Amino acid sequence: MTGGPSILVIDDEQQIRRLLQISLEANGFKVSLAASGEEGLLRASMDRPELIILDLGLPDIDGREVLRKIRQSTATPVIILSVRNTEQDIISCLESGADDYLIKPFRTGELVARIHTALRHRPSEPPERVFRSGPLEVDLDSRTVKKGEQIIKLTATEYAMLALFFRNPGRVLTHRYILEQVWGPTFVEETHYSRIYVAQLRKKLEDDPSNPRLILTESGIGYRLAVNG
Repeated sequence: MTGGPSILVIDDEQQIRRLLQISLEANGFKVSLAASGEEGLLRASMDRPELIILDLGLPDIDGREVLRKIRQSTATPVIILSVRNTEQDIISCLESGADDYLIKPFRTGELVARIHTALRHRPSEPPERVFRSGPLEVDLDSRTVKKGEQIIKLTATEYAMLALFFRNPGRVLTHRYILEQVWGPTFVEETHYSRIYVAQLRKKLEDDPSNPRLILTESGIGYRLAVNG
């Protein structure tokens, strides 16, 4: 059965593409393939997949540039699948808008679990109301975020984290709770994820990210959404 969510695989290794196609289709996903960055960007635009798996070492365009171009037009979840394993590479991709990062060689079961986690970020039911804090407004029905009259573009993961804060205004959310709710229970020790994404949200939402007034740090514990209006 391949009637489930659609996934685009962008990877120049034929064996990897074939392995992913077989494995993902066996798990109920619809799979399309691209062997280069240009082909991947074209398919992402035409096919509108629900999730993208992206290799960094592509023959024509570096995967990080492909990621940046994807993020210019869509918040579709992107999972990086790469042999590059340095902390700098991982953080760079997460800061550029990737939703997750998996190092090759990988276990198929772990990849499928991470795909399900990334897809959870897309709301499956119409949420019940609009949340506001000062000039910021989050409409969970339309998945829009406004600061005054300006629409703020967020990735799927950034949106999932912000929505979590707005559903818990004034409450201190621990790193562990945030990681479990946004990424899943297998990520509760990956505290750098929550730090990176809070920093990204502050850059997009705060007037002065170095002196945040919306998402406040509770030292050694986690974060809290300020309640102000």
